[in-house]
Amino acid sequence: MEALLNYFETIPSLHRSLLLVGGITFFWLLEGVLPLVKFSYKKWEHAVPNLFFTLTTIIINFALAFLLLKISDWTVANNFGVLHWISLPLWAYILVGVLLMDFIGAYVAHYVEHKVKPLWMIHLVHHSDHNVDTTTANRHHPLESIIRFSFTLLAVFIVGAPIGIVMLYQSLSLISTQFTHANIKLPKKIDAAISWVLVSPDMHKVHHHYKLPYTDSNYGNIFSVWDRLFGTFMKFDRDAIVYGVDTFPDEVENSSLKSLLKQPFHTYRKPTTVED
Repeated sequence: MEALLNYFETIPSLHRSLLLVGGITFFWLLEGVLPLVKFSYKKWEHAVPNLFFTLTTIIINFALAFLLLKISDWTVANNFGVLHWISLPLWAYILVGVLLMDFIGAYVAHYVEHKVKPLWMIHLVHHSDHNVDTTTANRHHPLESIIRFSFTLLAVFIVGAPIGIVMLYQSLSLISTQFTHANIKLPKKIDAAISWVLVSPDMHKVHHHYKLPYTDSNYGNIFSVWDRLFGTFMKFDRDAIVYGVDTFPDEVENSSLKSLLKQPFHTYRKPTTVED
């Protein structure tokens, strides 16, 4: 465990890049073998805006990375944060650190984005994809990338996470989001078993259903425990899921990079429920 933590404390940028590119490539190929939905789209055309937003996310995270390091180093130097206030064996120290980073930096951030109207309009870019696949994972408006990064900073501060745990969490988060968004069809029993501990593809696809209350469920990123603990876990037949957002139904507009960049500035439209 110490070797693992030491590796992520100094993980080379090349290795992080390989995780991103390798993950997208692996799940892209797997989608061709085990597709959940046989989309009629041209895969590369669909990927273009999503990969653009992946690039903007990388640029923003890279530009602000010094803040992550500064806050992490400060918490360690001042023994500040949850991990410094409890005594744990190393394996539990790492596990609790990643769990809490996932809770504050992902679950809470995601929940807030759905409940605060201006933030929902920014997050809408992610939900307005009508063909959810592994490239959808990082389809975040640049403003959302800044918001998500801010929650990650808050998580580091509260948790008191050393940079090794921060980098481990971010690496796991990257692979997890590519996996859960991938257009792959696992056996239902295997997917359900996974969802007791980790967010599974079927579990997360429910979150991308176009109507409430399903859109406001399954906020988890890596671990499914938070949705189960806070009552936001929901099930839905994966074959009945319709991707997108009912208040922004134009698939052509939602595939246009220019339109997506302007999407957060549209007038807020109240979502409807399945019963409406």
